[in-house]
Amino acid sequence: MKFYSSRPGTADASTFLGDLIDTLTERGRALLGRKSDRGAIPQLDLIAMSELLLSRRGEASGVALAQTLLASYGAAPGTDRLAFLQALADRFGPDRSRVEHAIEAVRQDTGTDALEGLHAAAEPRRQELFRRLNLAPGGTAALIRMREELSDHVKGNSGLKCVDADFTHLFSSWFNRGFLVLRPIDWATPANILEKIIRYEAVHAIQNWDDLRNRLQPEDRRCYGFFHPQLVDEPLIFVEVALTKEIPGAIGPLLDLGRTPIAATEATTAVFYSISNTQKGLGGVSFGNFLIKQVVENLKGELPNLKTFVTLSPVPGFTAWLARERMADESACLNTLAKEVLGSLEEPGWSNNPDTIEQVRAALLPAAAYYFLKAKDPKGRPVDPVARFHLGNGARLERLNFLGDVSLKGLKQAHGLMVNYLYALDEIEKNHEAFAEKGVVAASPMVRKALRIDLPSRDLVPTP
Repeated sequence: MKFYSSRPGTADASTFLGDLIDTLTERGRALLGRKSDRGAIPQLDLIAMSELLLSRRGEASGVALAQTLLASYGAAPGTDRLAFLQALADRFGPDRSRVEHAIEAVRQDTGTDALEGLHAAAEPRRQELFRRLNLAPGGTAALIRMREELSDHVKGNSGLKCVDADFTHLFSSWFNRGFLVLRPIDWATPANILEKIIRYEAVHAIQNWDDLRNRLQPEDRRCYGFFHPQLVDEPLIFVEVALTKEIPGAIGPLLDLGRTPIAATEATTAVFYSISNTQKGLGGVSFGNFLIKQVVENLKGELPNLKTFVTLSPVPGFTAWLARERMADESACLNTLAKEVLGSLEEPGWSNNPDTIEQVRAALLPAAAYYFLKAKDPKGRPVDPVARFHLGNGARLERLNFLGDVSLKGLKQAHGLMVNYLYALDEIEKNHEAFAEKGVVAASPMVRKALRIDLPSRDLVPTP
């Protein structure tokens, strides 16, 4: 795709833009009468179209142009889409001359008008472009897909971080809690949404419709999702809940198709066993903390017999972290004997050998306690992303569950380890503040007791 110069003052740009306006005006009239027409115009210059969209004041032509631009972007080859994303960074930032004039105005004027002018001048032009694109039918979903594609390139191209930051800034406003609607998802939910639950489930894959029914239909199961008015059939995030009589230590019995359900009124515990974000393009916009707190309130109102609210959570980074500790010449949490014992983790079928299981348990659980209570990432946070989420919400690390998930995925990502986070309603605020202000990890005495570095002898015994 050829990219035209759209800088003002050039005859070629003026002619091009004039012709483009005429084309889009006619196209816009047609689009407004045919909602099914996506409006893509092959080979139109995406940069010039963006400049034109920013210059327009008419609402009808602006909506038609925004729809055409998004459709053309979606139909463009990957190389052209990447070039457009790069142009957003290079050419649609703040207007430097406008910023310099605004800075000078602030120096000469101590009033609020000058400061507000500087604030407006410093806003990147692409933010206004995104707002105008959002006016197009389906614009919100298209922008989420654009940001999803952008996220695939950011790690290898630091120049795109400014575009990503602007998306995060705008999406945080567009998708704040006030716009979200919590809806129960059950077996009577429309099939197109249920299909997305199957597709988006990110923690424990849903194998088929029978598996989905087992998670939604029984009396002791619940599922809730947050929806946005612009994405009415797209859950942004959803949580699956099991109602039980005790805190579970393994995921298998909860997902067992042959289990016997209990009456919801007999349950004492609500278990959040899967939380899935569905839109990669909304990464960095937090929904989960609001979701859990709202679901807790809903369940309390529906079932006063529920007294305990916990998770049964995966530990996605544990295997990789433990491998680094095992390879380290000097590990802060593993001595020579522990490293030797944990070598059994490389043996196929180790989790089916009773003798090996007890040896591994005694070495792995203290390491796991260290992983949660002491290990930090470069920013000084707990290394585990799931831990950061729940601890940041005010939960307490309640229990380490050895071989809680013996599926292939569970053994691969965490050697079968799972954990429970307890949402004690009278402690949530205190835990949240301690974690946010001082990085304090709220943990039960049971977890802290497991934190021991030196193994007592070669005759390992299970951790009490």
